[in-house]
Amino acid sequence: MPLQKLQFRPGLNREGTDYSNEGGWYDGDKIRFRSGFPEKIGGWTRATNNQYLGTARALWNWIDLDGTNYLGIGTSKKYYVERGGDFYDITPYSTIQVNLGAPSGPFTATNGSATITVTDGTYNPSIGDYVVFSGCTTLGGNITAGVLDQEYEVLTVPSPTTFTIAAKDPTTGLPVLANGSDTNHGGATVTASYEVPIGLDVFVIGTGWGAGPWGVGGWGDAYIGGGIGQQLRLWSNDNYGQDLVIAPRGGGIYYWQDSLGVAFRAESLNTLATFKGYDGAFVPNTTNQVLASAIQRFVIAMGANSYDPTDSDTIFDPMLVRWSDQENPYDWVPAVTNQAGEFRLSNGSYIMGSRATRQEILVWTDSCLYSMQYLGPPYVWGFNILMDNISVMSPNSMITVNNVTYWMGTDKFYMYSGRVETLPCSLRQYIFADINKDQAYQVFAGSNEGYNEIWWFYCSTNSNDIDKYVIYNYLDRVWYYGTMARTAWLDSGIREYPIAADYNNRILYHESAVDDVSGLTPVPINAYVQSSDFDIGDGHNFGFVWRILPDINFNGSNVNAPYVTMTVKPRANSGAPYSTADNPRVTSADNYSRAGVYNIQEFDGQVYTRLRGRQLAFRIESNSLGVSWQLGSPRIDIRNDGRR
Repeated sequence: MPLQKLQFRPGLNREGTDYSNEGGWYDGDKIRFRSGFPEKIGGWTRATNNQYLGTARALWNWIDLDGTNYLGIGTSKKYYVERGGDFYDITPYSTIQVNLGAPSGPFTATNGSATITVTDGTYNPSIGDYVVFSGCTTLGGNITAGVLDQEYEVLTVPSPTTFTIAAKDPTTGLPVLANGSDTNHGGATVTASYEVPIGLDVFVIGTGWGAGPWGVGGWGDAYIGGGIGQQLRLWSNDNYGQDLVIAPRGGGIYYWQDSLGVAFRAESLNTLATFKGYDGAFVPNTTNQVLASAIQRFVIAMGANSYDPTDSDTIFDPMLVRWSDQENPYDWVPAVTNQAGEFRLSNGSYIMGSRATRQEILVWTDSCLYSMQYLGPPYVWGFNILMDNISVMSPNSMITVNNVTYWMGTDKFYMYSGRVETLPCSLRQYIFADINKDQAYQVFAGSNEGYNEIWWFYCSTNSNDIDKYVIYNYLDRVWYYGTMARTAWLDSGIREYPIAADYNNRILYHESAVDDVSGLTPVPINAYVQSSDFDIGDGHNFGFVWRILPDINFNGSNVNAPYVTMTVKPRANSGAPYSTADNPRVTSADNYSRAGVYNIQEFDGQVYTRLRGRQLAFRIESNSLGVSWQLGSPRIDIRNDGRR
């Protein structure tokens, strides 16, 4: 028989059975398709050796007027600005207590212990929150002013008026134990600056105390909404000119001024507006998302408390859109002399998220997609429904690339390029059956423009952490998936490589290496792709495969002898188990039943095999350092065999 060329359709397809997808690829991990052929994805390296605190859920990259390249990083505990590989903590303060515990001070030490009890009858933080002390005096022994004047994490909250910290050396971070002389209380000039309360790493569904959006209801009050939880800390961030505007979902709006430098923190926009001479009380005190309209120069709050001239603390409305005056992020009071205003959306129960595109801002509620377009005075912004009865998976599941917007719904994918369409997906059934819907808010989208890809990361069925991804190649219109633990992703275009965050509190550059170089020692990336079953011969008689002619290149490899493992799996009938050494389902006198596993090097022209079956599955895999590969069109040499 002539040599049979193995050419498979690009992309992975899990919509049918293995055999029904004959001529296609069925499974894979850490591979992509380029020009129709599978190849191993690029590796990643650490952007910096420094690490941050918390789980990063938001990344934002911009360049200021001086050419400084900044990366904003919003985590479950902090908000940072990265510059030159260093992380600068710009987490805003929510409350500042001056002269805490005057006249003696708020601190109480115990001899032989590093635990310090702090008394504050006005503000009660939670475990894990951060507070910065300044203006302290020595307690008389080992607990000096230098030990106290720094940032601390709240360890316990024994009562509504006290909490504890662990004294530490400001240079080494090692514990400092109090002695018998530490009997003072820190003095009358202690200032306690409490940072914005931390958020959770996972989404928690429930009612009662601790459930519901952050900031809703009084402290300690039970939330009586219907079984929701939005405590997962999600930051929204955007640059307003060279400055940065940020907001934790369900929290207030904060503004970081680039001109002040990285030594200064972001400040409440309410406070800054008052300082600038505006009525800061009417800046939204709660929002689900903040963004800046780059062309029209507005700051926009998606979900907010309504403007009410008689009450600056009105109830949060999750369907209300509010915006500042044009060219003025501090003025939120509507007047005939400015363009500040608000508009309540009608379709849906809350705003899930929004994305600014070239000509409009797209706004998703939980059931509808709106187009928000600038009209100018007196209406300022106009709102039109693009599609009703749609779904969206999470606040970060949308991405716009080349003026086309893609997003993941709760049971399918969508795209918008002037009209809303369902995005055909050859993995739809497989992916949506594998998502942990309780952790849907962790889902986020990112782009890899260099390879024409949209990535969605999600938690698989039995995981509360992100561990998988699915990719849509919008140029070739194919899908593939794999396993990877990432918490945020950004392809900004002003850094050389796509940027990602992982669970080890590191910023990574993707496509910058061949291997996983996120740690101190490079680790190989296990990449494979496996075909669906295909008939050999006529599909009725058995075929005997005695030779394979591989077609693989190893371009980009950085080892002297790169290789991949090629596995050929014979099967007697569709639905039967693959033949293995321990479970030979295809039998013959010569025992040609075992799956063939072969190491293929760069210049291997042919490999001799002893395989027998009615159909085969073909697999290429690499799991060694320094290997990069792309598969071409291998061929197999087949002889007719019997029917039994």
